[in-house]
Amino acid sequence: MHESPSRPSALSRRNLLGAAAAGAAATAIGSPAAAGGGSAHRVPRDQISVQLYTLRNQLAIDLEGSFAELAEIGYTRVEHAGFVGRTAAQFRAALDNAGLRATSGHAGIPQPWNAETWKRTLDDAAVVGNKFIVHPYFGTGPTGPIRDAAVYRAFAADLNSAGELARRAGLSFGYHNHHNEFLRQTGTEITGFDILTGETDPRLVHLEVDIYWAWRGAADPVDLIERNRRRIKQVHVKDMNVSSGFADPGDGLIDFERVFRRAHEAGLIEYIVERDDAGSPPRTPEQALDTARVGYQYLTGLRY
Repeated sequence: MHESPSRPSALSRRNLLGAAAAGAAATAIGSPAAAGGGSAHRVPRDQISVQLYTLRNQLAIDLEGSFAELAEIGYTRVEHAGFVGRTAAQFRAALDNAGLRATSGHAGIPQPWNAETWKRTLDDAAVVGNKFIVHPYFGTGPTGPIRDAAVYRAFAADLNSAGELARRAGLSFGYHNHHNEFLRQTGTEITGFDILTGETDPRLVHLEVDIYWAWRGAADPVDLIERNRRRIKQVHVKDMNVSSGFADPGDGLIDFERVFRRAHEAGLIEYIVERDDAGSPPRTPEQALDTARVGYQYLTGLRY
C-alpha cells in the first residue's frame, strides 16, 4: 500500500482540486458556513467512531491497552470487525472496562442465505451492544468483479431478509460499499450499487457509505446522498493520497467538508474513522493508533 503524503502538501493539493467543486456545492446547498455567514457546523463528538479493522494488528497484540488508548484519544464508540479471538461477552467486557461502546459492527450475512446462522450473529451483536450491524463486502466473485445483474438482484433479496431479522432483533442493518459495486453490469447501463439500493427496502437496509471506496469507484458521495436521502446513517471517513492509496483523514485529496454539509439530508448518525492499511507492513501496528488519533483530531477540528 502507499504511504500518506505530508500534511502541508496534501492539504494544499486537496484544497486546490476541491476548490471549484466546493464553491459550487456551497451555492447549491446554501450552507451558512459555506456562504461565509453564520456559524460553521461541527461533527458531534459523540457521533465519532473508529472501525477496529484499522487497529486489527494492534488489537491482536494488546486488546485492553488499545481500547484504553482509544478512550484516551477521546473515542466513546467503536465499530468492530470480529471479536479478536474473544467471545462476544469477553469482547464486551473489555469495551466496558475502557468506557467504550461498540455501537456498530461488521458481520457478513451467510451466503448462501441461512436465517439460523444469521440469528446467531444477531445474538452476538446484542451481547456486544450494537445498534447497527453492517454487511462489509460484496462485489467480487471467483473470476473477479461481478458483472451479472442477476447476482446482485439475488443478493439484494438476501439483504432484505437479513434486514428484516435484524429489525425484529432491534438492530438497524446496513450495507457497506467498496468500489466494485459501481461497475456497470454486463449488457446494461446500471451499476451493482444501483441494483442494491433500488431493490432493497430502505426500512430494512440502510447505507454505510465508505467515502474513499466510493471515490475509487468514480462515485461522488454527494451524488449518492442526492439519490439516497435519509438512508445513509453511517460513513467511513477514509482519505485518499495522490497515488489513490490510503491516507489518514485530512491528509489526502477528499473534500470531507463538502460531503458533511449534506449530513442532515443524508441522515448521518456516525462518522467512522478508518484506514485499511494502518498497521500493515510497511506501517507498524503502533501507526494504526496514530491514524485513530489523527482521524479523531481531524473530525473534532473540522468546520463546514
